[in-house]
Amino acid sequence: MEVILRMLPSRISDLIKRLPSTLLTEIEEIRLRVGRQIEIASNGIPRFLPYIFTNQDVEQFIGKLANHSFYTLDEELKKGYVTIEGGHRIGLAGKVILDNGSVKAIRHLASFNIRVAREKIGVAETFIPQLFKDYWKNTMIIGPPQTGKTTLLRDIARIVSSGSKEHSIPALKVGIVDERSEIAGCVHGTPQLQFGQRVDVLDACPKAEGMMMLIRSMSPDVLIVDEIGREEDRIAIMEAVNAGITLMMTTHGYSYDEVRKRPMLNQIMNEQVFDRYIELSRSNGPGTVAAIKDSEGKSIYYKGLHAHV
Repeated sequence: MEVILRMLPSRISDLIKRLPSTLLTEIEEIRLRVGRQIEIASNGIPRFLPYIFTNQDVEQFIGKLANHSFYTLDEELKKGYVTIEGGHRIGLAGKVILDNGSVKAIRHLASFNIRVAREKIGVAETFIPQLFKDYWKNTMIIGPPQTGKTTLLRDIARIVSSGSKEHSIPALKVGIVDERSEIAGCVHGTPQLQFGQRVDVLDACPKAEGMMMLIRSMSPDVLIVDEIGREEDRIAIMEAVNAGITLMMTTHGYSYDEVRKRPMLNQIMNEQVFDRYIELSRSNGPGTVAAIKDSEGKSIYYKGLHAHV
């Protein structure tokens, strides 16, 4: 949280610092909206601080985001978010400027959503016996927003690239296509979060194009991608499978059955491209593993099924 607190106007950071330490460690989002109270979300529960976010606060906050250079911020504004040191992502909303139907920039910023990136080293260790047997299995992580999909995927990438002496797993080459700078949290192309030695990241690159670029240029053993769901993603996935590359990916959805109803994903699932499906929920708190299923969608039961990510 120290990085985020340094970015915020002092009056706001002071308020947040006064929160109970247990709450501070669980903050998932900080939402700043002009003319409204500051919203803090933890465990999916919103709380409001007794402070109204002002236009003066906006100017101070944007100045720190841009290091007082709005030119450097322009490219970030086209995407609708900025990734800062530590891998924290700040979503932006305001007046959209269009150029030939495409977003050119966002001006008159009035809303900010700071998503706190939290590393949970070791959360994927429990699932190694389900995901690795002689080789890493193609895996899809399914869950609605804020259920820990990216957190789990990130730790899987760390384990794959580091190997595991305990499980006699060698360290493999990992290619990460990080379209939203959320998996590795790159700043100026350098990952801010912990991985092994054998990780290569394409930051802020469209998923489908990035997968093909990594296959051609970096010869990864395993590809890591967040939030698949478009037709071009399916084509790239099939190219990777045909090239003998293992896939570790997430997709938005509430269950295996719900995801299967989508035409693009249904086609991949019918071809049994993925060997494992991990369903996440918030039923017992964020990151609850509701089920692990095989390539046919059959549940694999084991001790600790309802573990937390």
